[in-house]
Amino acid sequence: MLRWLMHPDQLPSLAAQPLCASPTRRIGRFVIVGSAAAATHWAGVVWLVSQWGFNPVLANVPAWLAALVVSFAGHHRWTFGDRHAAAGKSAARFFLVSAAGFAVNQGAYVALLRWSTLRYDLVLAGVLVAVAALTFLASRHWVFLSNEAS
Repeated sequence: MLRWLMHPDQLPSLAAQPLCASPTRRIGRFVIVGSAAAATHWAGVVWLVSQWGFNPVLANVPAWLAALVVSFAGHHRWTFGDRHAAAGKSAARFFLVSAAGFAVNQGAYVALLRWSTLRYDLVLAGVLVAVAALTFLASRHWVFLSNEAS
């Protein structure tokens, strides 16, 4: 029988499936989740600026918070789910890493908005991409360590 036609109770649980064995898969999953979070962040800023008249720098804060939720949920459950890291400890660490990344993001965003003639949405897209690599390294080596390794 086709999997999508099966009753949900008959499907194997995600916990029983190997989540992310290879580094290539982990990076791929990080890119997918990170892209969803970045799209949430970017769309949030654009929506707040275009629909509500927010200043782009101020709109960056609530948009980051929305992206933070998307990012943590995806990375904890999917990208680094095979590490079985405790959600509470990982959430606190992830918030610290994300807040540090946001500080870099916001500083670069403010500087580039001031010194360049590019549109705010293009500047934000560039900044989001630049900060993503740092977030991956911190997540891989600290945030989502298993309980035994931390």
